[in-house]
Amino acid sequence: MNEHESIVRKSTPQCFIVIIPTYNNDKTLARVLDAVLRYSNAVLVVDDGSTDNTKHILKGYPQIQVISYSANRGKGFALRQGFQFARAQGFKYAFTIDSDGQHYPSDIPVFLARLETTTEPLLLIGSRNMNHASVPGKSSFGNRFSNFWFWFETGIKLTDTQSGFRAYPLEVLPRKFYTKKFEFEIEVIVRTAWNGIAVENVPIDVLYDSKERVSHFRPFRDFTRISILNCVLVLLTFVYILPRNFIRSFKKKTFTEFVRENILGTEDSPEKKALSIGLGVFLGIAPVWGFQTALTITLSVFFRLNKVLAFAFSNISFAPFIPVIIYASLLVGGAVYPSAASYQIDMVSLETIKSHLWQYLVGSVILASGAALFFGLSSYIFFKFYRQRTVSTR
Repeated sequence: MNEHESIVRKSTPQCFIVIIPTYNNDKTLARVLDAVLRYSNAVLVVDDGSTDNTKHILKGYPQIQVISYSANRGKGFALRQGFQFARAQGFKYAFTIDSDGQHYPSDIPVFLARLETTTEPLLLIGSRNMNHASVPGKSSFGNRFSNFWFWFETGIKLTDTQSGFRAYPLEVLPRKFYTKKFEFEIEVIVRTAWNGIAVENVPIDVLYDSKERVSHFRPFRDFTRISILNCVLVLLTFVYILPRNFIRSFKKKTFTEFVRENILGTEDSPEKKALSIGLGVFLGIAPVWGFQTALTITLSVFFRLNKVLAFAFSNISFAPFIPVIIYASLLVGGAVYPSAASYQIDMVSLETIKSHLWQYLVGSVILASGAALFFGLSSYIFFKFYRQRTVSTR
């Protein structure tokens, strides 16, 4: 018994199930099933509305589970059906493998070997040798394109994000998805990574030059779907994910730790710290209610500023201070656009802002700019003095 066979034998029946989504791949389906059954008795085929000889082939394998439906719904929908079934049966992992014959089921032990080294949930993607002569140029380009956007959206660098040979940790996958076609395989790995689950590659072999292989990927239509999905994911990354992750890490620090690490201890220059504070103060006062955090983190990343300082000072508009900021904005705006109405601190409300919208908008921008300049210059002088004093005492 070799090492890989030993790994498969040690895997309990409830450890993993192999899910094979298929649509009109009758020329390769039996070969894939025969190879998979050498490594697992838990096999589920999701027949995604096949119109060829698929149903007849599946009748020859009474030992496998089958989900089928008449209309073709897309690979993503098939995988979602498979995950739902596998989770209900109590499986911990779902291995997915394409039915077109490009994958070698003999690589299943490679996935199992990696999973045995950790007790934490892990999503594994088979990494194909995309430099092989048999790999079509469009597939190689599409994979590089997908790898870049996955890194941009999650910060995780992978060599292959499009391979359908994967191991999914079922209990930590999102329970609700929004895509049903090929783009689903992008959505599921990005959103799983956003949940803090590690996503890694493992090396696998691939067969591309088989004359029996049939691909149902429609380059223009499916590439467009993937591009639209990536646009949405990028937007969510900046508007929600980055601020969420930052706030989570920020909340773990005490005030003393924050001052020591992010104000006094950081190696950033006084100029960078001052600009970060100025940006935070500006966005904290500017009329961008509800978007301060997202804008602060996004602009800090874009301009390579200190995200912690910028975020901390954007909270200048904390709840008890908001009426004062609104009132001051109305007063400043009223000096530029005079209004017959007077402003009273106990009358500041949404109706007040609506009836004096221009005064508020102009005044808040002027107030934000002035406060940012004041805090920025003051902090620059402080950090410059603090650095000089630190150097002189060494």
